[in-house]
Amino acid sequence: MSISTGFGMAQQWAQTHFGHVHLGDVRRTRRVVTLAAGWARQPGASIPRLSQGQAYASKAAYQLLGHVQTTPDAVQQPHRALVSQQLQASGTFLLVEDTTELSWPEAAERRAGLGPVGQGKAYSQGVLLHSLVAAAWPAEDPDPAAKRPALPLLGLLDQQFHVRQPVPEAEKAHPHGGSRPRQGRVRESALWAQSLRAVGRPPAGTRWVVVADRGADIYEHLQQCQAQGLGFVVRAAQDRALVAGPDKTPAGRLFAVARAQPRAGQLRLALRGRPRQPAREVVLQVSFTPVLALRAPQRPGGATGKGEPVPASVVRVWEERGLDATGPGLEWLLLSDQPLSDLAQALRCVRQYTSRWLIEDFHKALKTGLGAEKLQLQTAARLFAAVALLSVVALALVDLREKSRLEPDLPAEAAGLTATELRVLRHQHRRPLTSVHAVWRALAALGGHLGRKGDGPPGWQTLWLGRMSLRLLVEGVQMAAQLLDE
Repeated sequence: MSISTGFGMAQQWAQTHFGHVHLGDVRRTRRVVTLAAGWARQPGASIPRLSQGQAYASKAAYQLLGHVQTTPDAVQQPHRALVSQQLQASGTFLLVEDTTELSWPEAAERRAGLGPVGQGKAYSQGVLLHSLVAAAWPAEDPDPAAKRPALPLLGLLDQQFHVRQPVPEAEKAHPHGGSRPRQGRVRESALWAQSLRAVGRPPAGTRWVVVADRGADIYEHLQQCQAQGLGFVVRAAQDRALVAGPDKTPAGRLFAVARAQPRAGQLRLALRGRPRQPAREVVLQVSFTPVLALRAPQRPGGATGKGEPVPASVVRVWEERGLDATGPGLEWLLLSDQPLSDLAQALRCVRQYTSRWLIEDFHKALKTGLGAEKLQLQTAARLFAAVALLSVVALALVDLREKSRLEPDLPAEAAGLTATELRVLRHQHRRPLTSVHAVWRALAALGGHLGRKGDGPPGWQTLWLGRMSLRLLVEGVQMAAQLLDE
């Protein structure tokens, strides 16, 4: 069961993911379900709009979000338990991990409990949001010639809200850069390993693979993966020293060794657009390195190399550029816990890493689709509780896009729409819509997707807009039926 299963029936979906929240009063549990269902029906709507102008309902929602027991962990507990239960099945699952900044403009009075983030005064209040998202990996390796495989998103396993604190004056005044006082301060890098400790170890016959970008290239994070029996595919950021043998003999540097390996093959990959860089499709070269030993770095109280080295293979992916090309080409150096002996294994690591973009889509859905940074709540406690609810809804929106690609040839009834929604969509589209693929194309058309040859598949935002339009059409049909009955 993916996170968007039953999403079209918002109240039932919300009951599944939040119906067992324990907040000391059953009325608070019902209010959590009501809020989540409202945001599932109307992503991005304000609390007064969800309350349909009823002052009592708005006041009850604000009181709920500000209650001392309404913490993010408490709100998400039943959802996380549901995800964790699905991870006990045999097979391979990806645990995609990343951090993003949430920021809110300064109000007349600063919002209590937030810290400094972002650039400039306009967006100086906020929090670092660190999330761990679970997705199922297919039993059979995807076709190497295909693009990134569609993956069922299961949901959130862990989420942390880290509020930055100003650097203490004692640390600023330390003559040696504040190293001793800094040892007692919680480091942002600790978020990565802390999320892993929250999920434990995989059962026998099951593989959990942590997938993350360069921010996760932290010695303690890789060590934590190893200690818990977790696989990992992490993009290297540090040109680490290598060691060999029990004596930890120096064996060169990571980047030089990886770049010296011969090309083993290639793959085509569609790259999404970035600031100042349009979307494009590239041919990438692939090489891989057998297991290396990454030397432990220096840490307070421990000299360089004192800790145990971390074994890892390396997959290098790079774009060959002509002499007339401007700027460097793409290059990834991916650390993997798996021994690599052939190109197929290396390509699996690459495709698992490309699935990291799911969490970027999640961040975009949370901020853009659901307007988390537009919340008018005035305290950090209320903001964090609301974001915890919105995060689950945001993942369901992203999963709608994944689901549209997973089994396109199934009957239309398997698309997750209610019978009324499907009937209205067929009437509006003026076609029978017999398959899941046809249903999602019709939804995309409602969201503005033109379906031209070069347009590519619809994204989650287009499908979300289509769902919103369909919901309004269904409400209109239902209201018209009620008027005729009067």
